[in-house]
Amino acid sequence: MSSDESSGGAGKAAAGGLPLIAYIAVAAVFTLIGFGAVYVTLGDPDNRKGSAVVSAPVPPSAPVAKSDAPLPAGPGRNALSTGQMAAFVFKSVPEELPAAPFVDAEGREVTLADWKGKVVLLNLWATWCAPCRKEMPGLDRLQTELGSDKFEVVAVSVDRTGIEGARKFLDQISVRRLAVLSDPSARMATTLKAIGLPTTLLINAEGQEVGRLVGPAEWDTPEAEALIRAVLK
Repeated sequence: MSSDESSGGAGKAAAGGLPLIAYIAVAAVFTLIGFGAVYVTLGDPDNRKGSAVVSAPVPPSAPVAKSDAPLPAGPGRNALSTGQMAAFVFKSVPEELPAAPFVDAEGREVTLADWKGKVVLLNLWATWCAPCRKEMPGLDRLQTELGSDKFEVVAVSVDRTGIEGARKFLDQISVRRLAVLSDPSARMATTLKAIGLPTTLLINAEGQEVGRLVGPAEWDTPEAEALIRAVLK
């Protein structure tokens, strides 16, 4: 075989008529697309720094936490991080939260301090966020089920469409029990170190973060109610 023939071997057409190097390039592109299609949550300091957590479906046979289970201490997952709450990560100890002003339906500036004395499920979402649209009805049902003078779902839109954009979005998906709240500056997610949307923080009656879940979840489930009832106690 001549040197020209041997050097041209790597460029010979494979089965479909494309050079081998082209097949390698195409395979690399599809590999990258595959990685991008997986929802990955980078861990915070209480979730094994530098690790990654990927939410995965939990089999129907998985145990459901009892609603009277005590609130566990320590970082990461525990008995209450199960089922739809499998990605919920507890803080080592409840953490104070920075002031993160937003506005109510009348355009008045409020902060989380206005909810002090209540357990709060703070959901950060945006009108352009497809997973937010999917999980919002469940948050609405959770507010219907557990909402009281001791607990409230506080869902804040963190995009520049403001109150009117948030109101239109909630009307479109027939969400009725959640207050219309917005951060038109879109800074709240950064202030609270939310690394993606939706992000949901569970806050105790003292205004401290108990833990958080990054990514969508079904909040009108027994696992979610068990988690919230544990903090209510």
